[in-house]
Amino acid sequence: MPNYSWPPMASRKVIGQRLSRTDGIEKASGRAKYNSDLNKPGMLHAVLLTSPFAHAKVKSIDTSAAEKHAGVAAVRVIAPAGTEIQWAGWEIAVVAASTELAARDAVQKIKIEYDIMPHVVVENDLKKVRTRAKPAGEQLEGDPDQAMKEADVTLEASYGIPTLTHCCLEPHGQVIGWGADGKVEFNPSTQSVTSIRGDLARLLSIPTTDIHVHQDHVGGGFGSKFQPDRWGVEAAQLSKAAGGKPVKLFLDRPTELMIAGCRPSGFLNVKLGAKKDGTLTVWQSESWASGGIGGGGSPPIPYVFTKVPNRRQNHTAVSLNTAPIRAWRAPNHQQASYLTCAPLEDLAAKLKMDPLDMFIKNANLTQREDTYVRQLKKAAELSDWKKLWHPRGDAGKGPIKRGLGIGVNTWGGAGHDSTARTTIHPDGTVEVELGSQDLGTGTRTIIAQVAAETLGLRVPDIRVKLGDTNYPPSGTSGGSTTVGGVTSSTRKATVNALDKLLAEVAGGLGAPADQLEAVDGKIQVKGNATKSLTWKAACQKLGVKTVSETGSNVPREAAKEGLNTGGVGGVQIADVSVDVETGVVKMNKLVAVQDIGLVVNPKTAESQVFGACIMSICGALMEERIMDELTGRMLNADMEFYKLAGIKDIGEIVVHFEIDELNDKRGVIGLGEPPAIGGIAAISNAVANAIGTRVPTVPMSPMNVLDALSGRKS
Repeated sequence: MPNYSWPPMASRKVIGQRLSRTDGIEKASGRAKYNSDLNKPGMLHAVLLTSPFAHAKVKSIDTSAAEKHAGVAAVRVIAPAGTEIQWAGWEIAVVAASTELAARDAVQKIKIEYDIMPHVVVENDLKKVRTRAKPAGEQLEGDPDQAMKEADVTLEASYGIPTLTHCCLEPHGQVIGWGADGKVEFNPSTQSVTSIRGDLARLLSIPTTDIHVHQDHVGGGFGSKFQPDRWGVEAAQLSKAAGGKPVKLFLDRPTELMIAGCRPSGFLNVKLGAKKDGTLTVWQSESWASGGIGGGGSPPIPYVFTKVPNRRQNHTAVSLNTAPIRAWRAPNHQQASYLTCAPLEDLAAKLKMDPLDMFIKNANLTQREDTYVRQLKKAAELSDWKKLWHPRGDAGKGPIKRGLGIGVNTWGGAGHDSTARTTIHPDGTVEVELGSQDLGTGTRTIIAQVAAETLGLRVPDIRVKLGDTNYPPSGTSGGSTTVGGVTSSTRKATVNALDKLLAEVAGGLGAPADQLEAVDGKIQVKGNATKSLTWKAACQKLGVKTVSETGSNVPREAAKEGLNTGGVGGVQIADVSVDVETGVVKMNKLVAVQDIGLVVNPKTAESQVFGACIMSICGALMEERIMDELTGRMLNADMEFYKLAGIKDIGEIVVHFEIDELNDKRGVIGLGEPPAIGGIAAISNAVANAIGTRVPTVPMSPMNVLDALSGRKS
């Protein structure tokens, strides 16, 4: 049985090195091509007609004028007469033409009549949307009524976090051609190169083998780009109707923000009880959430502090006339962290207690008590908590108030199913192939590092080939499962290939294969560098043969193998300054202390946390989907009014990983999602500490901050 375990920390040459991403220059120079950049010969451009109404029925639709428009190759009706439209942006029809301008002009010629129906698009007041609500059922633990009576201090408060859109910089879409031979060439923007092929095949009712998927790079997904979607199917049908010409259909920005994915909201009415020393004894809450039609979103509250002995929880899903939710980096966890950490901070303030002490006091209510206590103390050290924290209302004179706050996270992150193929050629070149995808997180780089470590080579000696269904299948990039899956399958494939190569050269070195090793660009007898062959000379022993071996990560076996596992915790502390005259919040620092397993590349790992923290800053200070109750439309479906942070909004981000032998032995653990969770809670708590009162609903925009200061409800 081959030894697939990771090399000991002390002996590693490539794993653990702070290497720049192998695709960094390609992307920085603009040479990297995304599928939205594709312009194939004879390609048609497609444009969607979408509904302006949030709830309506299609009475009639006439596409005859559009079909006659110059340059139009095909028109398809997606929502025929009788279709009930459930949100603004619903796809009604689509036109493919020789140019995008011709397609846009033709779409304007489609005549459609609607019966407009009542709609509901705002859910912040549960009383107003009771008829659209579906209760999940009460959860009960202990005796919350008695515990509330016995509590030394209680808190009753309300909190809210709005719906956000994924706002991918590369919008959803694809270039697709359905040829006369029945073969489909599919170039999507996707987080799931392998499985999207089968999904499209089912929707088109054709064999999976008739579809070839290729993607080099993807411009953001965050959980929203798994399926082919209605526009993928329609683009394929347009191509077929147009004689097999490739069709390019990517959503425009307003449609992208309206229908291509959102994170559900979260609202909470809560009562807490605690002892004088800050020990949390009871949690009673009514929560509700919605991302769109069908409801969606069930934040796991109380978050992290799950062992509160007395709990009563009721959650309601609210159905709105907006497009459905999609997975968002750590689904439901950002909401849960905010809806838990904010009440805990407010309870600490009522007790006149340092919230750091209260979080530490209640760490025994978590699944990882030692981890969180250690992390809270480290984050406090890195943020100068003892020096900078102050009780509420004690921020000093002047309009600029400074404050600190805490947020926490947890996540799974074990690896997904993945198969890799490693090929060693007689000239010494090495290829590693996987049907995976690099979302911009450095997946290519860490695969190359694992292969180089195993084979005793340098990262530039490894050619990593991803993003194609001609390669072995690999799982979707979701749930922070990619790094565990692809590193484990790569490790196995390279070990298997190396064993074959060692068997070929063993005779020439006068030693059995199990006494050989690959190190520093050579194959040598273990511990004897003088009895060796250069890598190239060893590969030449293959003659005209190649060595090609696969290796697979099987999730149910991974933990036993020690290659990858799941389960992490983290703490973030935010340091902000607030101008109480303007309501403007400025980020000074965000400290992220994160539990982590084996770190393949500390530089790309830190980059993941930087990106996660930036997403938290956006969500805490500026992002929200704003719906118009009267028209049912999204009012800020553009990049001007759907605000994202710029470089001046970020402040300093400090990342601390817990890297040691004990953590390392857990193997690789996914990192993409956990550090994106606690930041909103930390920033909200920091603002409350700064200004002396809670801004109950994020984002903490100037308007919401000023409303809180004046006692108005946002």
